[in-house]
Amino acid sequence: MVDYSKYVRREGVQPEAAEHNAEPNAEQSSEPMEQPRDGGLVDVVKRLFGGDRVLWIIIIALMIVSVLVVYSSTAKMAYMPSSATSPAEFLRTQLSLLALCVVGIFITHRINSNFYRRWTYLFFWLSILLTAATYVVGNASINGAARWINIAGFQFQPSEVLKVTMVMYLARVLADRQSSIATMQIVPSMKFWTWRKNAKQRRIWREGGLPIFLPIVLACMVIMPAHTSSAILVFGISIAMLFICRVSRREIGRVLLWAMVGAALVGIMGLGRSHTAGGRISTWIEVWTEDRTTIDVQELSDTERSMIAIHNGGVMGRGAGQSAARVEMTHPESDYAFAFFIEEYGIVIALLLMALYLWIFYRAIEIFHHCPKKFPSMMSLGLAMLITGQALLHIMVTVNILPETGQPLPMISRGGSSLLFTSVALGLILSVSRQNIEGSYHKEEE
Repeated sequence: MVDYSKYVRREGVQPEAAEHNAEPNAEQSSEPMEQPRDGGLVDVVKRLFGGDRVLWIIIIALMIVSVLVVYSSTAKMAYMPSSATSPAEFLRTQLSLLALCVVGIFITHRINSNFYRRWTYLFFWLSILLTAATYVVGNASINGAARWINIAGFQFQPSEVLKVTMVMYLARVLADRQSSIATMQIVPSMKFWTWRKNAKQRRIWREGGLPIFLPIVLACMVIMPAHTSSAILVFGISIAMLFICRVSRREIGRVLLWAMVGAALVGIMGLGRSHTAGGRISTWIEVWTEDRTTIDVQELSDTERSMIAIHNGGVMGRGAGQSAARVEMTHPESDYAFAFFIEEYGIVIALLLMALYLWIFYRAIEIFHHCPKKFPSMMSLGLAMLITGQALLHIMVTVNILPETGQPLPMISRGGSSLLFTSVALGLILSVSRQNIEGSYHKEEE
C-alpha cells in the first residue's frame, strides 16, 4: 500500500524535497517567491513558460515527431481517387492544430491549480453529458460508432475530454478524503436488494459509492458503446489512482469484481461494440496461433502490416518518406503511427521516442514528490499515467501484444481531439510544476 503521507504533508507545510525552492521564510510570506531575474528576452520567456523545463523540451520533441509522421504518412491520401487534398494541406492542418495546442498548454499552465480544483465537478459532469450526447446528436461515425459532436463548428470527441476530467475528478474526491480513505468502504454489496433496507449499505453509498464508485462506472459506461478501449483505459487509470491514493486493496478488488461482472454482461448481451471487440480479439488470437505466411497481403490485418513495417524499418530505418507499408495500412497516421515511425526512422530512434513517454511519467513523479498539496499532486501523476499508459497501449498494439484498439499515439497521431486534450493534460501538469517552483500554494485553500 502506498503511504501518501510520505510525499504530502499537512496543509501549509512544504515537503522537505521542495525546501530548496523556497527561502527560509517562504512559508510565512504572503507573496510567492521572487525568482532571480537576469533581464532580457530569455528571462521573459522563462517567466512566461514556467514549470518543468524538461517537460517543455519533451513536448516540443513530440510535436516535431508529429509533423514528420503526419506529413509522410498522409502522402497516400493525396493520391486516392476520393481525395482532393495534397500532403502539404495535411501538413498545414497539423501545424495549425499544434499551434493551437501550444496556446492551450500556455494558457492552461498559467492558471493555478486551485481554479481547476474549484471547477472539477462541473468539468467532469459536463464531459459526461457531452459524451452521452454523441449517441443522440452526434453527426459523425466510424464503423457505426458515433464518437464526434459538433459545437460552434468545431467537431471533437467528448470522450477525450472525459479521460482528462475523470482524472481530475478522482484527484479531487480522493484528496478530500485522505484522512479516512484507507478504511473507507466505497463499493456496495453485489446484493443490490439489500441496499435500501440495510443501514450499512446506505452509509457506503453515501460516503464512497456515490462520490467515487458510481462516477467511475458512469464514465466507463458512456464511453464504452463507441470506444471500448477508451473505457478500458479510463477504468485502468482509475484503479491506479485508487491504489496510489491509499484506497484499501479489498475495496479495489471489489471494484475489479464488479468490472468483470459488468464486462461479462456486456459480452453476453452484445451491447455497444462488443461484436467489434470480439472480432479484434479473434484476429489477435489467429495471428498468434495460426500460420499466416500463406495469407495474401490484401487479407492481412492492419496489425500484421504494422509488424511488417517494423521489420522493414530494422535498426536504422528506411529513411524519411521511404515507407512502403503506409500504402497498405489503413491508418498509418493515427492508429499505427509508431509502426510507421519505426519503418522510416528505425528501432533505435523509436526507443528514444518510447523513452520520452516514460520520461513524462518520471517527471510527473518528481512533481508529485515536490507538491505540498494533495489535489494537484494526485492530478499531475494521474494525467501522466493517462498519457504514458495510452502511449504504451498504442505501442503494444503495433507489435500484437494486445488486440487492435484504435488508440492514437499521444501528441503525435493525426487528429484534433486527442492532440488538443493531451495538450491540456500536459498544461495541467506544467501548472503544478510551475507552482512548485514558485512556492505559491500557500495562497490557496484545500
